[in-house]
Amino acid sequence: MTRIRWTDQAADDLKAIREFIERDSPRYGRLVAERLFDATQRLEVFPLSGRVVPELGRDDVREIILGEYRIVYRLKGETVLLVTVFRSSRLFPTALAGL
Repeated sequence: MTRIRWTDQAADDLKAIREFIERDSPRYGRLVAERLFDATQRLEVFPLSGRVVPELGRDDVREIILGEYRIVYRLKGETVLLVTVFRSSRLFPTALAGL
């Protein structure tokens, strides 16, 4: 079984998304964060289930699309490294181009 590891960036992204939504609706903020987190759990069994990130075109950098969010991860051996979570309406972070 594949191990899932959250980078500090991805954990901070998830926290920021939750806090932003919680300003208007604490319940919905919690729900969105839980859904994003839960979506990553399938990667333990199906690490290739996400699509290849189109901006990078690399087999080892993939993403899960959940509603209006993109969860970007990198495959490193038996580990899935969650890199970032962001709204799909935003441009792909240029800092990730060098993954």
